[in-house]
Amino acid sequence: MRTRQFFPSLVLCWLIALTPFDSAHAQSYGVDLRNTLMPASGAMGGTSVARPQDFISGINGNAATLTQYRGTNFTVGSAWAEATFDIDQTGNVPLPGVTPFAAKSQTPGTAVPNVGVTQELTAYGLPVTLGMALVGAAGAGTDFRQVPASNGTSMYLSILEFAPSAAVQLTDRLSLGSTIFVGSGYLDGPFVGDGAMTNAYGLRASLGMSYAISDATTLGAYYQTRQHFRFEDAVRLELLNGQFEASRDVELELPRNVGLGIANSSLMGGDLLLAADVLYMNWDDADLFRDVYRDQWVLQLGSQYQLTKRCKLRAGYALAQNPIDSSTGTSVAGIPVPGGVPAVKYLQAQLAVVGEHRISGGVGFSDVLPGVDFDVMAGGMFPASEQLGANTAVNLESYWAGMGITWRFGRGACVAE
Repeated sequence: MRTRQFFPSLVLCWLIALTPFDSAHAQSYGVDLRNTLMPASGAMGGTSVARPQDFISGINGNAATLTQYRGTNFTVGSAWAEATFDIDQTGNVPLPGVTPFAAKSQTPGTAVPNVGVTQELTAYGLPVTLGMALVGAAGAGTDFRQVPASNGTSMYLSILEFAPSAAVQLTDRLSLGSTIFVGSGYLDGPFVGDGAMTNAYGLRASLGMSYAISDATTLGAYYQTRQHFRFEDAVRLELLNGQFEASRDVELELPRNVGLGIANSSLMGGDLLLAADVLYMNWDDADLFRDVYRDQWVLQLGSQYQLTKRCKLRAGYALAQNPIDSSTGTSVAGIPVPGGVPAVKYLQAQLAVVGEHRISGGVGFSDVLPGVDFDVMAGGMFPASEQLGANTAVNLESYWAGMGITWRFGRGACVAE
């Protein structure tokens, strides 16, 4: 038993210390990853609001669902996401010094960590489950520095969250839960100017509810606050006289999120789980992103079939509104962008996650070793294009794959299958 307890702890320390979290346009909604890269939820189109099949999705979304897990559960997971992002700039943007070019972004693929643990406290007479996770929350990246006409265009955003969480079973059917997110963000760009990567920290909170209508049907909902980051001295923009202005701070926020979900396992003798989530993302009220995105609705559909006692097959689909706002001004994050609207459109292109359709699938294996589960998933976002103003167009497609290993101790198991 000591060996089983030591090994997951060793893996956790190693993963936190060594896992990089670079970012690229991939399967995110805007720049927000939600639960699309989680070991099980990622295979089910991200569905996880009512009955997540990995507890990290509960911590990152509806924390009330943690009461669906018993004993101690420990998961080490990671995913790889990679995109093909092309830009076609057909006109000049004089002040940022951009001339016509067509090129593919050289931003490499992304390794995203998802690590967590839950502990049930019923042994102490408390109807409480505690959780803690380290998750990749958001990211975007482009790199056209290899093209002289881009004048060194590149941008990078990544946000990693440390997320302690707790849930309480109020009645046999009703649970409430909450997560506090401590985010560490890194930003370089998206302005074309003189700048360097800077980091900042931000807090957000979520509150969730889970209610079992029957043994087969569960409802879930959560609300998540905005998360504010101030990246100090992040950029200096070129002025009309060719000089650079004083350094400016960049204010950036992840949006408020609301999630509603339902899951049912009444079909095929209880072997088929069907789930649906609706997400609302309030980009219009988020610093920086209100200038390039509009509010976004997301529909996620997921299924899981218990093929054998130890094998589950999963599939999912997500429809996410294109968040690109066609009505832009001449400033972003309160910073007037030299070059006016064409320059803002060019900046907007660096954040253009325009794909609306995503599919995914995966397999879950229980007890590959005693008390050890293994999940794999993969998915893709269909190719999509967007014309931004008269001179800027983008083309995007992406794929991702991931896995997770879960150790269950004591009575560790998900009761919501």
